[in-house]
Parts: sequence; C-alpha cells; structure tokens
Amino acid sequence: MAVTTTSFEILDPTDERAPDSRVALERPESLDGLRVGLLDISKTRGDVFLDRLEELLSERGIAVRRYAKPTFTKPMPPDLRREITTHCDVVIEALAD
Repeated sequence: MAVTTTSFEILDPTDERAPDSRVALERPESLDGLRVGLLDISKTRGDVFLDRLEELLSERGIAVRRYAKPTFTKPMPPDLRREITTHCDVVIEALAD
C-alpha cells in the first residue's frame, strides 16, 4: 500500500500589512465552564450558523456571548478585539456565504 503525502499552504486572512508569526493555541478538551464567544464576521448567513450554534451550546449550559465585525472586508477593530479577549476563553468564528 502506497502512502501519499500532500503538502499545502495555509493562508492567513487577517490584515497582512504587518504580517505576524503565530503559534496555534491548544484546543481545550471541553467547553464546560468556559466563556465562549461567537464572532460573526458579517458575511452572508454567518449569523444563521451562529444562531444554531448558540442554541446548541446554551442547551449544554455553556456561557455564550455574541460579537460581530462591522464588515468582513476589514480587520477587526481593536476595541472589539479587546472586548472579546477580556470576556471570552474561546472564540468560534463564522465564515459563510
């Protein structure tokens, strides 16, 4: 049996005027006891996905806060970034069309 490996490049959709090196954070084993932020980047139907996700998380007793970027075409405003990092342990971002 032959093993095939494929390499790929991951593109970072954030502001590239000042590229930044990032290391992915380890995902939590559970969301129990964590404050979950749901971020709508303002693309069409992202809110539909987040509405359902909020419903499912809330049914499990998980604390959820909703956020939305003013537009998907620009980076997140610093005030919004600060609010999310202050009030959330993890964030789920909706990308939809």
